[in-house]
Amino acid sequence: MNFDHLQAIHAVRDLGLRLRPADAGPVDLSVHPPFTDLRSVQTVIEGEGVPVALGAQNCAVEDSGPFTGEVSPAMLAKLHVDYVIVGHSERRQLFGESDELVGAKLKAVLRNGMTPILCVGETVDERDVGLTRDRLATQVEIGLGGVPPESVAAMVIAYEPVWAIGAGQAATPEDAQEACSWIRDVATRSVGAGAAGQVRIQYGGSVNAENTESLLRCPDIDGVLVGGASLDAAAFVGIARAAAIATR
Repeated sequence: MNFDHLQAIHAVRDLGLRLRPADAGPVDLSVHPPFTDLRSVQTVIEGEGVPVALGAQNCAVEDSGPFTGEVSPAMLAKLHVDYVIVGHSERRQLFGESDELVGAKLKAVLRNGMTPILCVGETVDERDVGLTRDRLATQVEIGLGGVPPESVAAMVIAYEPVWAIGAGQAATPEDAQEACSWIRDVATRSVGAGAAGQVRIQYGGSVNAENTESLLRCPDIDGVLVGGASLDAAAFVGIARAAAIATR
């Protein structure tokens, strides 16, 4: 919950001025402003050719109806939104979103022709008692339940350990790789090896330009979900450049 629409316009223009073709070419970049900023950011991205996709941070389950205060996935699709985050840890922790609700939102995103970014991750208490794998398995299995393999193959799963978000304490590449490898194993059980091999798995949690390259050199980490660093165009471009280097 950062940036009003004027601040968002300045931020995405700054990003566009800093991004070089070599930064955006090898990687897919997206920005996910608050709902009130989406139309303004869409206009800048499309009008000025900023090489990023537009994403949203959340959506409702239903396309329309008596759900005051909600924003439907159909409305997002009309704004040319490409990606929608579902199940971010803050939605789960602060707003009580269940695994089942997250799964329903994921299907709503797909139903409206957009790509979901399914967030999964364990709390520090779950990690301390050895429940990381169990928690990740439950979140992935329920999130992907009933989703066709071809849809899973085209989507994104983001591993965001709750204990690392905003704490300045990123998971080590070894820890992140272990978790992302397990997520791919669970996806294999759910939708088969073909789709699980194609789904993009991200790491999110205190990501910066210094740790991005080492994270993306892990075999099961295909991208990063950037938090606070995305609010600074220079820092975000630094992460994009590190990602581009890691793909070479």
